[in-house]
This record gives sequence, C-alpha cells and structure tokens, in this order.
Amino acid sequence: SFCSKYFKISLENSSFDSSLSTSTWRLAQDQTRDTQLITVDEKLDITTLTGVPEEHIKTRKARIFVPARNNMQSGVNNTKKWKMEFNTRERWENPLMGWASTADPLSNLVLTFSTKEDAIAFAEKNGWSYDVEERKVPKPKSKSYGANFSWNKRTRVSTK
Repeated sequence: SFCSKYFKISLENSSFDSSLSTSTWRLAQDQTRDTQLITVDEKLDITTLTGVPEEHIKTRKARIFVPARNNMQSGVNNTKKWKMEFNTRERWENPLMGWASTADPLSNLVLTFSTKEDAIAFAEKNGWSYDVEERKVPKPKSKSYGANFSWNKRTRVSTK
C-alpha cells in the first residue's frame, strides 16, 4: 500500500535525530533493513492518543490485585498474575429487555499483568489513579498425614 511504501522510504532516508515537543526519538542502534525500532527517551503521556473521553480518564480509579484462590479447588491456578479492574459506575435497567445497562466502556474490562510494577506503570501511563491490594500469602497449616485418619478427634463426623 501507499502508506507502507511511504513510511518505509521515509525511514530509510532519515536519521530520526529530530526533537519533538514532548520527546526525543531515534532509530535503535541494532536496526536491520526489515525491522526498525524507534526508541523514546522520555516518558510519553498517551491519554490524548487513546480516544477515550476525558471523563473516563480523569475520574477513573483502578484496583490492582491478585485474585483469591477458588475455595472449591485446592490448586493455586490463576493466583500468580496481577489483575486490574475499574470501579463500578452508574447502571440502570433497560426498559425493553430488563438487562442491566451502563454507559461505561471500561466497566467489564479486566487487565492481566505478570508483575505489580507493570500494572502500576500501565495505570500511570493512561492517567488513571489506582489502589494496590497487596498479595495475601496464606500460612501453611502443618499437620501430619496421620491426622487424616484419627478416630478419637472431633474432625470426623459419624454417618449414623
């Protein structure tokens, strides 16, 4: 297409040492002809580029947490990643179908991150305020294997 040809030619013909009003950018040193990376020296504010209305950026509060383990299972699956979800906004009942409606596009959005620092950096990059709930590590209960078969304790309930 025209855009890909134009940008490929412009990347090859320029050195990218120009200074913008918000950041300085240049091509990475280990560039090849096929892949060219542009590195940004300063932290950019991307809130104007996302297209999200101002009311969803400035008045937003995100909650960063690690989800609790499912009580019905003994495994620890899905408890290693950090999640980010947003506060609940106004909802109303749809008069036609009776469904719960909202004008909030971020109400059902849950983002997953591998570290807490990644989640915090993403929230700051988007201009959201956030609360971090620290990971709750359960203390292991030490008991012997023989305690499962003890008959004189109140742990076993009679079936009669």
